[in-house]
Amino acid sequence: MKTITVGPDEIREAVSMREAIDAMRLGFLDLAAGKFEMPTRTVLGDGQFLVMPAHHQPTASAMVKTLSLNFERKPAITGTVVWSESSRLDHLVADAAAVTTLRTGAAVGVATDLLAAPDAGRLTLIGAGGQAPDQVRAVHAVRPLSRLTVVDTSPQRAEALVNLLAPELPDTELVTTLDAEAAVSDAELVCCATTATSPLFPKSALPTRVHVNAIGAFRPTMRELPDELLADSTVVIDELDAILEESGEIIHALEAGAITEDALTELGTALTAPHSPRGDRTVFKTVGVAMQDWVLAELLARKFLY
Repeated sequence: MKTITVGPDEIREAVSMREAIDAMRLGFLDLAAGKFEMPTRTVLGDGQFLVMPAHHQPTASAMVKTLSLNFERKPAITGTVVWSESSRLDHLVADAAAVTTLRTGAAVGVATDLLAAPDAGRLTLIGAGGQAPDQVRAVHAVRPLSRLTVVDTSPQRAEALVNLLAPELPDTELVTTLDAEAAVSDAELVCCATTATSPLFPKSALPTRVHVNAIGAFRPTMRELPDELLADSTVVIDELDAILEESGEIIHALEAGAITEDALTELGTALTAPHSPRGDRTVFKTVGVAMQDWVLAELLARKFLY
């Protein structure tokens, strides 16, 4: 029996964003088909600690992720992802921060590829924290970017992100700003990756045709999107039970009567079933589910254990 430990750099070297997106698409299809045993995550200390298990029935493999979250420190996310398989004695332990940012990006890549206009290329990213680089990489993998506008309350943080990504985006115009409303006004793609507790922009600030990804709000007290946008858009989510328990913007919109549960389509279902668009705006809301971590852990297990 052996236990292999995989650090952040090894994860990055082993799994490309394109590979993660392709695997994540299959994961969402399996989730929709009922192939995962996946309890809603356990939240402790008002979101300071998260425990997320998932069992993939076809492969008899399981993953448990334990996270510590503190957005006042760097890195904000620490923890471990443990992968095991019933037929093997070996285990894999991976850095949870790298897995989390990569798998969240991959889910956004799947949704953007499905929902965004084929020619979309102007991305506005709101929030330049730890999740931000993989948001950009994922969108760029499915919709090559002609322009990236980074919005953050800290100009230094926005510039640091742009400088980090510049070598990966040699043909992309790179812009930073403090003005979220102006930045989304002609965007074709928007990614929200913040810890906001109120909407980042009004619906009126957006163009009539846009795809919005919202990943930051993962507790009922957090919100990134206005009710009016959700009421006027095709809304795709990662998993209904998790969204109803944890997504502040969805909970708020439901309680306000802006939307109903019938307006929410899980991504795995949207990948296979035709859906009727509600206008030209689309939204993908994710709070993150354990299946996504299993997908990355399974990719790493195949590379490091097999």
